[in-house]
Amino acid sequence: MSEMINNREYRQKVLKEIIMDLHSGRSVEEVKPRFEELIKDVSATEITEMEQALINEGLPVAEVQRLCDVHAAVFKGSIEDIHREPESAKAAGHPVQVFKQENRELENLIEGKLVPLIEKFKTADDQDAVSKLLEGFRLLLEVDRHYARKENLLFPYLEKYGITAPPKVMWGVDDEIRAAIKETIRMLENYDGGKKVLLEKANEAVAKAREMIFKEENILFPMAMDTLSEDEWQKIYEESHEFGYSLITPDAPWKPARVDPAGQAKMEGESDGKIVRFDAGAMTHEEINALLNTLPLDITFVGKDDTVRYFTQGKDRIFARPKTIIGRNVQNCHPPASVHVVEKIVEDLKSGKKDHEDFWIRMGDKYVYIRYFAVRNAEGEYLGVAEVTQDIKPIQELTGEKRLLSD
Repeated sequence: MSEMINNREYRQKVLKEIIMDLHSGRSVEEVKPRFEELIKDVSATEITEMEQALINEGLPVAEVQRLCDVHAAVFKGSIEDIHREPESAKAAGHPVQVFKQENRELENLIEGKLVPLIEKFKTADDQDAVSKLLEGFRLLLEVDRHYARKENLLFPYLEKYGITAPPKVMWGVDDEIRAAIKETIRMLENYDGGKKVLLEKANEAVAKAREMIFKEENILFPMAMDTLSEDEWQKIYEESHEFGYSLITPDAPWKPARVDPAGQAKMEGESDGKIVRFDAGAMTHEEINALLNTLPLDITFVGKDDTVRYFTQGKDRIFARPKTIIGRNVQNCHPPASVHVVEKIVEDLKSGKKDHEDFWIRMGDKYVYIRYFAVRNAEGEYLGVAEVTQDIKPIQELTGEKRLLSD
């Protein structure tokens, strides 16, 4: 046992040195041999545990994220021999199978359409070539739904088991892929003959999307299958429609072998239906739930421990809110690039520096007003944060007066 611990400590030390080498400017190819030797006969799970330990020590996620390219370069041809997919994950309609079906379609799009179009674009960048490449990259952007399900449904359960580093690192790479695809689309929509720059960005988007498929299927999914219970996969399955699917429509419902109803009720935090008394009146659980879901706005409550405790489920929600975020740290519900904004809002409201913070943004045909309020009790003690989101465009368009009932 002591030998195993020593080996892990040694590998941890070398892994940190490799990250520092990358930070100082060494290339993936230069550090690859050392990394390859380090992870010989080591499972992906141990590598993610080592990354987790480095982040716990204070190493920025962005630094650990540099290892993703090394992972992809080294693991191919080796991790497949380590992991064998359990039978339970092979069932039709299982969330992992749906993720993999999407990946097969993404591969077909990349290898069958985008790569040939990019190659052809090198010698023919006329309007027809631009239009076809633009069409292909707009299809590739559908991967956003795939990533959104992964980030908002799968990651919360990994975090529940203390696996926080891989989700943070992978979310950061997802955002890089999204940004590369969107930038390629923007350049194609406004093509001015800058072929070299466009091809560099297009190839970057395709390469990173291709490598993410490998990382998911050989690192993320095996780790998740080793960790999550069938009840948790059932919740992921039930909530997946909130975000939709990339390039496919699942062709079969999943029928789990066993689901623990008591466990599900506990996860969802179901009430016993008793009367809840307020400062002015009392309501049943059913009445409270229906009332809040009837309001023409989205409300999310984050407790004083910074975990998501509740959100309304109105019929016209602005942002998707899967039930898997309940109990999740609010910082983990946002992309790494915007976490500092979330932390600042919470810090200001918690400290009493502010009582609220407001934002307003345009989203398609909506004009969205987002407000954050510090929730405090009668003694002024901080209890949490309420996020209230509303489409105010219909309100802005009101003119004159309305004093009569509608027909």
